[in-house]
Amino acid sequence: MQLIDTHTHLYLPEFDTDRDEMVNRAVSSGVIKLLLPNIDLHSVKPMLSAADRYKGVCYPMIGLHPTSVKEDYISQIEKLEEIAIRNKFIAIGEIGIDLYWDKTHLKEQREALRRQVSFAIKSNLPVVIHSRESFPEVFSVLEEFNGQGLTGVMHAFSGSIEDAKKAIGMGFFLGIGGPLTFKNSDLDQVSKTVGIEHIVLETDSPYLAPVPYRGKRNESSYLCIINKKLAEIFNMDEEKTASVTFENSCRLFNI
Repeated sequence: MQLIDTHTHLYLPEFDTDRDEMVNRAVSSGVIKLLLPNIDLHSVKPMLSAADRYKGVCYPMIGLHPTSVKEDYISQIEKLEEIAIRNKFIAIGEIGIDLYWDKTHLKEQREALRRQVSFAIKSNLPVVIHSRESFPEVFSVLEEFNGQGLTGVMHAFSGSIEDAKKAIGMGFFLGIGGPLTFKNSDLDQVSKTVGIEHIVLETDSPYLAPVPYRGKRNESSYLCIINKKLAEIFNMDEEKTASVTFENSCRLFNI
């Protein structure tokens, strides 16, 4: 059984003491590819170092996370675009709009998303979208690019069935992770409604650990727990759900 963790921040300090062991645990458990979303200019160096250290396992993305969008977002994005031209990345991400923590920079977040989506289309790369409490705002920007070949994943999907159908209709996969295992989650109904052909798996480690590790540090080996839950929901073998989501991920990220 082989799996791809399509979203892990394994380059963050939370893994500084046991990063090698964590990657080994993931690969040993069948999670053989780990995709690394960027956060801002400061995270590029540790992310690329991790991708270089674990070649063939880790694949980096480039982008400015919405919670890092401040007054200087234009200069940050310009520098990230220069880095993107000099290096190989599999996606533009993690980008989007986040209205959970702070609504102060909504205007800047919209424009940052717009600019980065445009860059992704020009670069023929998928996007990884962060949309925490911001589906209407995110969709309003993405709709501007209809018909331009945009594709990607709605990371840590937390919307309604209607939101899911809309995202899929726009060429997106749903990124499903630890919350699928939470008792109060309706992701099981969302997943069953849209079908496994529209799902990719992720951890968002070190965040959003699945049950029974909820509230603790998440890591990529726990993707097996999420896949097991997905198999239960679809009444399928774990090997089958792993295979389908693996192929979905390879196709989306061209790996």
